[in-house]
Amino acid sequence: MSLVPSPSVAPSPSLARPRSKNALALLARFAPLIFLLLLMALFTFLAPRFLSSLNLFNILRQVSIFGIVAVGMTFVILTRGIDLSIGALIALTGLVAAVVAKGGIPGRLELTAGGTPFAWYWAALAAIVVGGVAGALQGVFVARLSVPAFVVTLGGMTIFRGLALIIGNGGPISGFDESFGWWGRGMVGAVPVPVIVFLVVVVIAGFVLHSTRYGRSVYAIGSNPEAARLCGLNVNRTLVSVYALTGLCAGLGGFLLASRLNSAEAVAGNQYELNVIAAVVIGGTSLYGGTGSIAGTVIGTLLIGVLLNGLVILNVSPYVQQLLIGAIIVGAVTFDIFIKKYKR
Repeated sequence: MSLVPSPSVAPSPSLARPRSKNALALLARFAPLIFLLLLMALFTFLAPRFLSSLNLFNILRQVSIFGIVAVGMTFVILTRGIDLSIGALIALTGLVAAVVAKGGIPGRLELTAGGTPFAWYWAALAAIVVGGVAGALQGVFVARLSVPAFVVTLGGMTIFRGLALIIGNGGPISGFDESFGWWGRGMVGAVPVPVIVFLVVVVIAGFVLHSTRYGRSVYAIGSNPEAARLCGLNVNRTLVSVYALTGLCAGLGGFLLASRLNSAEAVAGNQYELNVIAAVVIGGTSLYGGTGSIAGTVIGTLLIGVLLNGLVILNVSPYVQQLLIGAIIVGAVTFDIFIKKYKR
């Protein structure tokens, strides 16, 4: 019998590594939600009125419009794309909706739809169709002509803003009837109408992305476009469709924004692309494609809304607000890169 003490058994690296990977993967999955809850707790501690029902509904109303566009942007970023034009497209489609609702532009254009009981319907339809066509045209340049999405949508941003200036002649169009304004300022019980529209869009998009063949195609193309093509997927058609989808969401957002403000002008939607991309990336959708979810985008949208609302309540400068959002975007992308490197 040996009297020499047996050495302590060290944990196997092969066992420790999977545990650390699982913990990191769990953190990566729930980090946006954890951060959102911590942020809400912090603002509630600093300003107790932050958690009032009135303020919470105000946050939901504020985020609903760019949240709708963020849902569409999720599809684009999942395919490794980007759309920098959505802010300008919101302005353009908002002006299109305004022109239709008002029955044209005095001295320049006359439309029969304006002034009718269903003018809001034709206005919304026109905005959504124009947004979808504009997005699809950008998708054609990206998918079929192989022009980088950054270049196409950067050019689109300038073109759409220019068209908005031409339509509005550099000024606003305002003064709509109650049926038009209800979509942006109306309530169903205690819930603002834009919030209901946002929830409907989220449910539909979540079903399409996570429960249909089309959604699986989006993930496959984002993970590996060449492998998706070899598997028989129509990559070009899908890419065109995701940009068209984002355009549709921008058109709906433009209509709701014009309705909410009771005015449409070319400067509307300014810097919306920053909030939209931030919401999608912070929500866990990877800029490298193939990873993300609609639920994550909703959390990212709420996080941006909570952050901006809390900073306003605390009287923080708007310049500092932009700085913080930019820093959060960089941090989210850096974390995503770190996770991918660690997994490899």
